[in-house]
Amino acid sequence: MQNRILNHAEIEHKIKRIAYQIYETFVDEDTIVLAGISSNGYVLAEKIAVVLQYISPLKVLLCEVHIDKQNPNAPITTSLDKEVYKNQGLVLVDDVLNSGTTLVYGVKHFLEVPLSKFKTAVLVDRNHKKYPVKADFKGISLSTSLQEHVQVVFDQTGDYAYLN
Repeated sequence: MQNRILNHAEIEHKIKRIAYQIYETFVDEDTIVLAGISSNGYVLAEKIAVVLQYISPLKVLLCEVHIDKQNPNAPITTSLDKEVYKNQGLVLVDDVLNSGTTLVYGVKHFLEVPLSKFKTAVLVDRNHKKYPVKADFKGISLSTSLQEHVQVVFDQTGDYAYLN
């Protein structure tokens, strides 16, 4: 059974709010890198980038981050070379923050490169973390049971998030 927690309009609103918060935080930067965790995290980063380019003069670079969620110790790859985001402001983006495993390994990867500022953004924060990682920008915080699963769907018929 699916229990919708966010409809298309609510997701659009959350994305705009996150984009404004990112702009306020990185207002002194010329360029910002939105590093989206494959696949939904990258789609969310693309949507945030569209809003950022509309509301701010920031140059936005998109970076896709490939993390093996079953084996987060495996090497992490990115669509941009490290030299491109070195000394830049960077936001690591994912759709749902569950246990924090994916986000903490993503953070670890980007900490190997000097950055001017580093933040994290998620659409849904589930509050069930195994690791001391937090989302600096989040659309919604949910207190769920460990058995419940949050799924975000981005598609042509309309975006939504549900709990099952």
